[in-house]
Amino acid sequence: MNTETIELTLGRIGMNMEEATVKKWYKSPGDSFVEGEPLYDIETEKVATEIGAPFAGTLVEIVVPEEGIVEVGGVVCRVSQAKA
Repeated sequence: MNTETIELTLGRIGMNMEEATVKKWYKSPGDSFVEGEPLYDIETEKVATEIGAPFAGTLVEIVVPEEGIVEVGGVVCRVSQAKA
């Protein structure tokens, strides 16, 4: 079984959302996670949201640190996903 590194980007959660602040990381590089498990929290002008893992994998690299700002479509972190 090999792994594939994937960049997770910030999705738009509100119509007028252009950017968000990463408020908290629940995982550190090297930590594994399961699908749906919280990875990080973001905050926009209007809402705070917990972002869950889209699949099971391992956090490889945090691109945007806590209190860092990321634009919609920007890379937040890199993860690896096991491929059969």
